[in-house]
Amino acid sequence: MVEIPYPLTTQRLILRRFSTDDLDAYHAYHSLPETAQYLSGEARSYAQCMARIAKYVQDPFAGPGDWATFAISLKGEPELVGELALKWNDGGKLEDGGAPERVGEIGWTLAPAAQGFGYATEAAQAVLELALEHLDFYRVEARLDARNHASAAICERLGMQREGVLRNNMYLKGEWTSEAVYAVVRE
Repeated sequence: MVEIPYPLTTQRLILRRFSTDDLDAYHAYHSLPETAQYLSGEARSYAQCMARIAKYVQDPFAGPGDWATFAISLKGEPELVGELALKWNDGGKLEDGGAPERVGEIGWTLAPAAQGFGYATEAAQAVLELALEHLDFYRVEARLDARNHASAAICERLGMQREGVLRNNMYLKGEWTSEAVYAVVRE
């Protein structure tokens, strides 16, 4: 199992473990259709949010398929303003049978009131640094709805390269959507 050094701190943010105290704030923005617009599911009910928070609190970060999820709050203000997740993906097999370097995926969701201040970029930069410099991830990618220009701009500010668009690869919410893929590889 990989130990995540919670909390991470940036100039303005604290990226910490989720707690049950985050439920009301989490539900407040995840219940909004505009939050769900570019996510794979619909706006979430209170019960769905409760189940998500429980998962974030309990899940380990032990191997491929696991997620490390960070609750984002402003320094000096404990209220949740968003979350950022790092998924550990399967990196394949080495010829000698050893484990390959880790690869992952990153994603974020912020409450509407917290958008437009650079918080997602600041939080993602801290988690990318953790993944690439301390957790031995070789590659981290972001996969997003190609119409999500705000997240695409965050990826570009992070120095992630746009690798392409998977045209109409997902049928979501009654329509075919395209997925943009951005990635950064450790030098």
